Amino acid sequence: MTIKIERDHSRFKQIVRGKIRENLRKYVTHGEMIGRRGGDLVSIPLPQLDVPHFRYGKNGSGGVSQGDGEPGTPVGPGQQGSGNGQAGADPGAHILEVEVTLDELAAILGNELQLPRIEPKGRANITQLKSRYTSVRRSGPESLRHFKRTYMEALRRQISSNSYVPDNPRVVPIREDKRYRAWDPVEQPEANAAIIYMMDVSGSMTDEQKAIVRTAAFWLDTWLRSQYDGVETRYIIHDAAAKEVDEHTFYHTRESGGTRISSAYRVCADLMAREFPTSEWNIYCFQFSDGDNWGEDNERSLELLRQTLLPNVNLFCYGQVESPYGSGEYLRSLQHAFRDQEEKLVVAEIDSKDAIYDALKCFLGKGV
Repeated sequence: MTIKIERDHSRFKQIVRGKIRENLRKYVTHGEMIGRRGGDLVSIPLPQLDVPHFRYGKNGSGGVSQGDGEPGTPVGPGQQGSGNGQAGADPGAHILEVEVTLDELAAILGNELQLPRIEPKGRANITQLKSRYTSVRRSGPESLRHFKRTYMEALRRQISSNSYVPDNPRVVPIREDKRYRAWDPVEQPEANAAIIYMMDVSGSMTDEQKAIVRTAAFWLDTWLRSQYDGVETRYIIHDAAAKEVDEHTFYHTRESGGTRISSAYRVCADLMAREFPTSEWNIYCFQFSDGDNWGEDNERSLELLRQTLLPNVNLFCYGQVESPYGSGEYLRSLQHAFRDQEEKLVVAEIDSKDAIYDALKCFLGKGV
């Protein structure tokens, strides 16, 4: 019985994964899962999966080759009534919510987008010794005394010496009974990655554009965290000036000033130099903007990108979201300045939520 249940459960998980794959573009587009994330699990709404069964018609109600009929007479039962009847009592379509791990979600994303596996650099090939309490010994500090093992040793000693009285089950450990937790050094590989998000929050960026950025960032996080053991995330917002902020501020701040993209690049460069040495960290930068930049700042921004950021990152992705107020000029400046010669730089236009899926494949397709 247990084997059959496990087989049925495995089959059900396969069906669920198949449904997720079929509807992945829809989930990516509308951000169905972001609000259902908890810990390492994501709750996904799926249509109710019903067991196939026969459905019988009404007996004696006529049908093909039964009774008299005229040409053009409908074969099946016709519509009755005007549609203004009372509310029905039958259940409607149900939605089933299933939970999958972020690792499973990342695997589905990688398979569907045909994403290559990432080869980490720097500390990815370095091992660090960490202590884990994996054994027990006879000596040690009282703070590490293993109560259960000590009790069992005392009980075993009293039973073997016939000093244990069942009517008065009192177990008193002596020095020889005490056991203590002990640690052993364990080699643990490190593969550290840093994700730095930069977003224009000037008045031309609307809430709709920020929703696109939030959805894209969720999937970028999901994939990169599946590739690395440790991931740090930082957020930078800017209008004419830039600053590092927390996640909530990143998605909910809106300013009304002008735009200087170079200010975000300077904050990003300072952050990398201070917290993420490029010899030890795999750094991924994702910038989102509507492409509206102060004219004289374009050359300064491109120079910072070429001289300071690109030489020190694994990947720099620029996503230009379409805004009714932005000019979109910066993407053309990037394409003209680099002319697809810089393999670390990837640009994508995200004109609507429907374009998020293709932007993800564009950003992550190189696997660097």
